[in-house]
Amino acid sequence: MKRRDFIYLTGMGAAASMIPGIPVMGNTIDPAQALERVDVALKKQLADVALNAARSKGATYTDVRIGRYLNQFVITREDKVQNIVNTESYGLGVRVISNGSWGFAATDKMDKDSIAKAAETAVAIAKENSRLLTEPVQLAPQKGYGEVSWKAPIEKNGFEVPIKEKVDLLLGVNDAAMKSGANYITSLMFLINEQKYFASSDGSYIDQDVHRIWPAFFITKIDAATGKFETRNTLSAPMGMGYEYLDVRPQDKIQGVTTLYKGRYDMLEDAKAGGAQAGEKLKAKTVEPGKYDLILDPSHLWLTIHESVGHPTELDRVLGYEANFAGTSFLTLDKWESKKFKFGSDIVNFTADKTEVNSLGAVGYDDEGVGTGKWDLIKNGVLVDYQVIRDQAHILGLKASRGCCYADNWSSVQFQRMPNVSLQPGKQKKSIDDMIKGVEKGIYIIGDGSFSIDQQRYNFQFGGQLFYEIKNGKIVGMLRDVAYQANSQEFWNSCVEIADSNDYRLGGAFGDGKGQPPQSNSVSHGSSTARFNGVNVINTARNIG
Repeated sequence: MKRRDFIYLTGMGAAASMIPGIPVMGNTIDPAQALERVDVALKKQLADVALNAARSKGATYTDVRIGRYLNQFVITREDKVQNIVNTESYGLGVRVISNGSWGFAATDKMDKDSIAKAAETAVAIAKENSRLLTEPVQLAPQKGYGEVSWKAPIEKNGFEVPIKEKVDLLLGVNDAAMKSGANYITSLMFLINEQKYFASSDGSYIDQDVHRIWPAFFITKIDAATGKFETRNTLSAPMGMGYEYLDVRPQDKIQGVTTLYKGRYDMLEDAKAGGAQAGEKLKAKTVEPGKYDLILDPSHLWLTIHESVGHPTELDRVLGYEANFAGTSFLTLDKWESKKFKFGSDIVNFTADKTEVNSLGAVGYDDEGVGTGKWDLIKNGVLVDYQVIRDQAHILGLKASRGCCYADNWSSVQFQRMPNVSLQPGKQKKSIDDMIKGVEKGIYIIGDGSFSIDQQRYNFQFGGQLFYEIKNGKIVGMLRDVAYQANSQEFWNSCVEIADSNDYRLGGAFGDGKGQPPQSNSVSHGSSTARFNGVNVINTARNIG
């Protein structure tokens, strides 16, 4: 893209505000700068400066993270470009153990003197922290990998795709939604590239290149006669992919009451359907409260998994070390130690996985230099494990970390973060239609919506995007004002059917908040469509009728 075209396009929306909730970190750059790379040999030299400086001041362990974090936002509304922003954040963080305690410091001044000073500061902080210690940090052993690298297996780097191509796509999406009935639509393209370099006194020098993408839209439809409105948000999921995510193939489409997508995303078709469905929601029948069998699509179920399974299996929450943004956990150690706590029904199996291709959490190594892997959290309905990092492993009697330690930026200290937590598919061949046929009174829910859950991750309430009433094995129409209530153990024990692997899809989010100061994590949650029997459904309308 020529520089004059970039200036023209950004000028079109320079005064427009960004969509709330999307973080903008770093300095604004020309999009061409995002294609430049920092030499790996230089990063090793800079890391060695920090390692040597920390050791000279008394550190018994040191790790160094050099991070270059690139974001690109393209945002449109109806027939206008709202904003185009490219940002870069580049710097170095040093974490040490000295006198048995952690210390951390960071700098964006990438000269050797400033880096050495940051390392020395980290050691000084650790020594001060050690005065408050009751017991020293115990790190699980970790071998050094030497010089290694990992790259996300993308097919098309989204940062290389011209801005104009993205703008044209989004404006086409808006036009399709408006022609199918939407009154308003905001659409966006959000690209992330994390260039992460890790070095440690264990002997690792790890270079990683991570890519993520989220194309999304938000539709509003207004009833002119009553002033009431309904919304229909994108059914896409952010993914750990390149721009190929938007290249849909015939095998990527799952046909049903609305078209769903497996592994790829047809944004134009989804927007066209969304405009019409927002209108249908205005005319839909309000739900009658009561007990229903629920058929939950992966585009909805990922959020329920995140809140009721992902957060409560974080070991720092279990131990009471962490409570910010999501509380602690009802899955206390005594339940794990019993080896028989029935979290869900026999068909419920959850894995934690940092290796799943195209997932948001996929990396080769965590931010402690631990090679990533996959393990069971819930096996045949029973709680069997947690999410664990190096200084937690000894608490469970483990000899190694599970590779769950991450920071959202070079300036943030790494701590326990959620891996991809996913419900495993059913073992018997079963489609969405097969499950609907078996329901006498139920609701089929597609897409995520509002939610609430208590500070133990136990009692909850979830809404959605699209709700379809099921009677005697058939979908008979659309519903509105639907939310379901349960507690986590009751809900997962009511799971009676899960579709097979042909229906398995990923959902997820860029913005999993945790910690104080807060950090944001990207995480995916996979599942096939699942059935839950006898769940309490409430009507969320202020005025039923």
